[in-house]
Amino acid sequence: MDEKDTQPTENAAKEDKATQPETDEFTKKLAETEQQVAQYKDLLLRKAAEFENYKKRIENESAAIVRFANEDLITEILPVLDDLERSLKSAREHKNTDVLYRGIELIHQKLLKTLQGQGLKSFETVGKEFDVHYHDALMQAQRNDVPPHTILEEVEKGYMLNDKVIRHAKVVVSAAPHEQPGPRHEEKQPGDDHQDSSKD
Repeated sequence: MDEKDTQPTENAAKEDKATQPETDEFTKKLAETEQQVAQYKDLLLRKAAEFENYKKRIENESAAIVRFANEDLITEILPVLDDLERSLKSAREHKNTDVLYRGIELIHQKLLKTLQGQGLKSFETVGKEFDVHYHDALMQAQRNDVPPHTILEEVEKGYMLNDKVIRHAKVVVSAAPHEQPGPRHEEKQPGDDHQDSSKD
């Protein structure tokens, strides 16, 4: 065989041997990369599942908070309800209106104290100037002894919870009286003087 014919074959063999380590290295890195991708994918799925469980837990806790938000307040009002039931029972048995009135008065004071402990408070209205932020006007009454828009009567109390108005007071407000019309002067028609003189 001619040396010229064997030369390319030898060169090709040498090139294959030279590139073999590079191919092996690339294959190794590709396998490592695929393994890392699989790990990251698994980690991502785990985190997504954890977040979904966390989201459901928060939603359940929030629903429970809303559902039982007034539990403490209701628990404090229950003794007032007990007192009211006892007063009604006592009124049926004794038929004493004075005892019933006194019992209801005590219950009212107890309930008011309980609600005040939660931040509830009423506000004064009679004699104050009407304010849409605190009052609802049910009607107006003409008065000349007080300035217009003065609250004359409180029909229903208004309440605030801490610094927020939760119910406007229903009130009667003063209004300026209408001017009374003066005596009417009849205008004379043309010819009236002639008619009057003819009567004489």
